[in-house]
Amino acid sequence: MQDMLSIIEKVAPDFIETLHGRYRIMRNIYLMGPVGRRLLAEKLGLTERTLRTEADFLKAQGLLTTSKIGMELTKSGLALYRELDEVMGQLLGMREKEKQLAAHFQIEHCTIASGDSDITAKVSEDFGRSATETLSFLLPKGENIIAVMGGTTMAHLAEMLTPTLSEERKLIFVPARGGIGESIEIQANAICAKMAQHTHGEHRVLYVPEHVSMETYASLLQEPAVRDILEMVEQSNAVLHSIGVATHMAERRNMSAEVLSLLKEKEAVGEAFGYFFNEQGEVVYKIPRIGLQLKDLAKTPCVLAVAGGHSKAKAIESYMKNAPKQTWLITDEGAANEILKGETF
Repeated sequence: MQDMLSIIEKVAPDFIETLHGRYRIMRNIYLMGPVGRRLLAEKLGLTERTLRTEADFLKAQGLLTTSKIGMELTKSGLALYRELDEVMGQLLGMREKEKQLAAHFQIEHCTIASGDSDITAKVSEDFGRSATETLSFLLPKGENIIAVMGGTTMAHLAEMLTPTLSEERKLIFVPARGGIGESIEIQANAICAKMAQHTHGEHRVLYVPEHVSMETYASLLQEPAVRDILEMVEQSNAVLHSIGVATHMAERRNMSAEVLSLLKEKEAVGEAFGYFFNEQGEVVYKIPRIGLQLKDLAKTPCVLAVAGGHSKAKAIESYMKNAPKQTWLITDEGAANEILKGETF
C-alpha cells in the first residue's frame, strides 16, 4: 500500500493533496461534530468559501449532513472515514511511527491514534476501537480470562467494546485489583461489568480495598471469595490497563501529604499497578495492594496498555521501561510525538 501511494504521489501530487485535504475535513468533523462552518474553517486554516466548496462535494457524495447545529458525518461517511484513516496513516507515515515507537520501547506492537486526547476527547474513542481490533487478533478462540485495571481510561474503553469480540469466545472479565475507595464508575469491578455487558461476556467482582495493611491482606487472602477471584487473575491470559501521571494518581487516591511529598522528592512521573516510577523507570514507591502485581505480567500472554495525550508522555515512557516484551501499546500522536521528539524517522 505504501509503495502504491508513493507512486501516486509522484505521478499525481494534486490527487494526494486533494485526498489529504478532504481527509482533514472529515477527521475534524468526526472529532468536533456537529460543528459550524466558521469554527471548522478556523480550525483548518481555510477560508469559509473553500470549506463550503469541499463540504458541498462531500455532502453530494452522501458523506456528511448539515443542519442548524452544524455538520456531521453520515453513517456511510463515518465508515469511509475509518477506512480512509488507515490509508492516510500509511501515507503520512503513521505506521512507520508505530514501528519506531515499538522499537523504542522494545515491545511487540504499538497503535497510534491520530490526534491528541488531551486536546480532543473524542480521540479516546479510537482507543476503544483499537482495543477491540487488537483483542480480536490476540485472543484465542474458546475461554479467555481478562484481568482489568480501573481508571478513567479503562472506563471509556469499556464503552467502546462490542459483541464481535465474543464471537467463538467465552470472555470472563475479572478485576485485577481491589477498588473500594475510588469513584464507583472507575473501579475495576464496575469496568468489568460494563465490558461484559458490551461484549455479551461474563464478569466477576472483588470487593476489597485497593490498598490494605499486611495484617488485613493476610486475613483477606483466607476468604474463599477473595481467593477464588485472585486465582482467576493469576490464570488470566490477558491484562488491560492504563498508565497514569504519578501526582494525579496519588491525589485521586487521597494519599497522605507525607506520601505526596515523598513522590515529589523521588521525582515520580508515572504510575501503573500501584507502582510509581521516576523518569528512569525505577520504582520509587509501591502501594501495598490486593490483586495483580507488576511481576505477574511476565507470564501473561497478552498485555494491552492504553494511554494517550501529550501530558502522559513521561508517564508512559517511565512505565514502559518495565513493560514485558509482549505488551501492545495503544496511544495517540500527542504522546507519541513527545516521546519520539528528536528521533529521526
